[in-house]
Formats: sequence, C-alpha cells, structure tokens
Amino acid sequence: MSLFMWFVFFLVVQLVHGLGTWRMYKAAGQNPITAFIPVYNAVILLKIINRPWWWVILLFIPIVNLIIFPVLWVETLRSFGKHRVADTWLAILSLGFYIYIINYSADLKHIKDRSLKPRTEVGEWVSSILFAVVAATIVHTYFIQPFTIPTSSLEKTLLVGDFLFVSKFHYGARTPKTTVSFPMVHDTIPILGVKSYTTWPQLPYFRLPGFEEVERNDIVVFNWPVDTVPYFGYKGEASYYKPIDKKSNYVKRAVGVPGDSLSIRDGKIYIQGEPLQLHDRAKPQYSYIVKGKGQGFSLRYLYEQYDITDPVGWYNQNNREYYFSSLSEEALQRFKNHPNVASIRRNIDPAGQAEAGIFPQDPNFAWNKDQLGPIYIPQAGATTPITTENIALYKRIIEVYEGSEWGTPQNIQVKGNQVYLNENPIQEYTFKQNYYWMMGDNRHNSEDSRYWGFVPETHIVGKPVFIWMSWDGNAQGFMNKIRWERLFTTVGGSGEPVSYFYYFVIGLILVIGYNTFRKKKKSE
Repeated sequence: MSLFMWFVFFLVVQLVHGLGTWRMYKAAGQNPITAFIPVYNAVILLKIINRPWWWVILLFIPIVNLIIFPVLWVETLRSFGKHRVADTWLAILSLGFYIYIINYSADLKHIKDRSLKPRTEVGEWVSSILFAVVAATIVHTYFIQPFTIPTSSLEKTLLVGDFLFVSKFHYGARTPKTTVSFPMVHDTIPILGVKSYTTWPQLPYFRLPGFEEVERNDIVVFNWPVDTVPYFGYKGEASYYKPIDKKSNYVKRAVGVPGDSLSIRDGKIYIQGEPLQLHDRAKPQYSYIVKGKGQGFSLRYLYEQYDITDPVGWYNQNNREYYFSSLSEEALQRFKNHPNVASIRRNIDPAGQAEAGIFPQDPNFAWNKDQLGPIYIPQAGATTPITTENIALYKRIIEVYEGSEWGTPQNIQVKGNQVYLNENPIQEYTFKQNYYWMMGDNRHNSEDSRYWGFVPETHIVGKPVFIWMSWDGNAQGFMNKIRWERLFTTVGGSGEPVSYFYYFVIGLILVIGYNTFRKKKKSE
C-alpha cells in the first residue's frame, strides 16, 4: 500500500470508530464530535476507559497494535457495564463491531472511575501476559533481538551454537513492513509450522535514525536478499516470496561498503586494490589438501588439537591426501609440524575458471569463489555507467531492490548493444540506496555475496553485540556442552574475548542479598 492509500485507510478507520462510539463519548460527558477527530479521539477514549494517555503511542506501533486494539474493545465495553465473558468474546470475534450494538442501545451508562483490577485470577493472568508480550515485542522489534548462529561461516569469531543479542538501534531499527504478524516469531509459527504473517497490507520501508553506519569489517545480521527458503510445510515457487522483514536472517562480515571497489584474488580480499585489513578477532579459514606420510591421522585428535570444526574427508585415498575444508592460519602453522604431514597446499581455484553459481551467474564473468572482480559496490546517490557488459551486475538491484520492493516495478532489457529500463534506453544509473558485500570468514564454506551479490541497506537488521550463551552440540556431557569461556562475551572489540559471566553472577548475588537484607530490616 502507498502512503496515500494508508492515509485513506486511516481516515476510514476514524469514521468507523466515530460512528460506532459517538454516543459512548456523549454518555461519558464528552463532546460526541471528538469521536471522529483522529488521534484526539484515542486520547479521549483512554480517558473514558480510565487508561493512561500514552497508550495512544502503542496504537501506532505495528504488531503491538494488533494486541492493543482488542484490549481497547474489551475495556470500552467494561467501562459501560459489559463484564460478561460473552461480551468479551463477541467484541473480539466481531473485530470490535459488537461495540456498535452497545453504542446504540437505550440503557447506555458510563461507569466513571471504575476499578481496573481484573475480577478473576484468570483475567489477571491474561492481563499480565498481554502486556508482557507488548513489552517484549517492542524490545524485540526496536531494540534487541536474540539470534542463534546456525552455520560455521564465521568461525572462529562466532561459533555454531552461539546465542547472540543483536542490537537494532546501532544502525537504526526498521519499522515492520508486515502489519499483521504473530508477535516475536519470524516467518513461521513454531510447532504449528504455518506462515506467521499476512503479506497484505504492508507499510512502506522506514528506518529510525541509528548512531553509527555499517563499517567495513563489521559483523552484520541482515535479511537474505534472494531468500529461497520456503516456509515450513509450504511448496512451490509462490512460497519463496517474502516481505523484506520476513526474509531469512543471515549473519556475515561486511567486507565491502558503499563506494568500494572489491576484488578477490587467490582467496584474498582487496579493497581499492589494497589487501583488506581484518580486525584481530577475525580468523579467516580456507580449505587445504594435506598429504600424509602413510601412518594416518586420528581425526578426533586433530579436531581437538587444532580446533577444527568442519568435517575432514578424503581427497585422494590412493595418494593419502585429505581434504580439510577449513583451517585458520594459526591452525595451519601448527599443523605443518605434525609428524605425519608430508605437505599442505591451499585449495585455490585458478583465475579464468568459471564456477557455477557464482554471482552474477553470467557467461561474461568467468569468476569463482577465489577469483572475483573488481566489482563496484553501489552507493546511494552515486551514478555508474550501464553497458551490456556490466548490466548483469546491477540488473537485480534495479529491478528488485530499487524497483518492486519499493512498489515501483522496473524492467531491464538488453536489445542489441543497448540496455533499456522500462523501454527507455539508459547509459547510466543513479542508485537510490547503499549496498554491501557480505562474506563469511570461513572462505570455502560460506554461502555469501559471492553467490548472490549485493545486500541492500533495506535488508540490514542489526549488529551482534553480545554472546549470552554458547552451546557445543558435539561435546559429551551437559556441563561440557556449555562453552563457559564464551558466556557473556562481546562480539566486537580487539584482543581475545573476555567473559563477564562471573561478574554477572557476583552482581546478581549482591543484588539478591541486598534486597533480602533490606526486606528483613524493614520487617523488623
């Protein structure tokens, strides 16, 4: 829906509200005309039902308002003496239109200064749960979101089984595009296995101001631009369409930012022709072919000794060659000294050897995961030449990220030696938003921008800031599965991560002890 359509919808809602409540306003001693005045009618209604004025803000927060509206319907009825369970269900099942019947009834009487305490224990529980969900939804949407690392693409910085808190406010929180959705879940409702939202109506994209920009080398959570993961239980191409905020969440490192010229040569990243300088916590990994001397390896010993997390298998059993899918530089240097290692060579694809699936999946670009670019990463407001040779790099940007996802369908066609945008010939294009190049540190075991291209600014979710829990599913024994040294560590910063878990436990004990002491003194 466009902004104009939303404005019309908003005015219609005000009219529906006014027609269904104006006599209630009058019975409560208010001017009935106020029932039709946008926003002000909500302020007066909250006064009528004896609720705080700031609830008006909740009415304009997507998803949260889906909870608040039924609460207001029920509270309005109770302010006019309708306390029966049947009244509550009629209000909810009729989407509030049951209020029309009460509004035009003859015995309309307002209960001023009514008690807000629920009449039953069940009612008290429901009230507490509703507002806990409201508070949690606001925090989840605009401040902090929990996230789990599912793959090894960022080993050794983030491990499989790390549980993170992702900050939404660092880069600026997005308001949801989906207006009707199950609170605090992503694209699927757990257990039920069904889609958690409706695709209509949708709000236009909007991001609140943040206090920092995405910087090169930042670890970023974002929505996967070319999401091909269907909803649980859904089949077919139609199941792959998702609004931006419901696309699958990914976490990678922003190795290229708007305006950069990025190249990958022999697996190494270059920015503006210079080697990318990673933070000291980043430990990029590559795959290697290891030739043994014949005695064989104890793989379990190797996993533990050299901190290897991805599987090891045969490369050529006859030649006693093993394929190590990921080794850090530190592990590599130590592994070279293993008495059974004859040689180690990095597994690098040569230049000019095209790899299937590598962006932009075009025969004009014979790129692979180790040899790619140079490629320009678009910046908002920047203009770049468009030719039949480079249009494959920017076609999806123009058609989707700056077209259909903004509600302005655009079509790119190549006819002969000319590129056409919506049937008009173009020689250049000015980008509307910023883009990023995201990659995993596990260079040979990461599905990233090398395969599906740029990440638009609209898809940025947040910045991982804190690991509150880390779980090693391969360890033996419950206590060993918890990576204690990673609990309560920060994601950013320099040097080895430091756990603040024991400081947290000590602080918690002190707070509990102080509160216990204070209550005891007060009782005495």
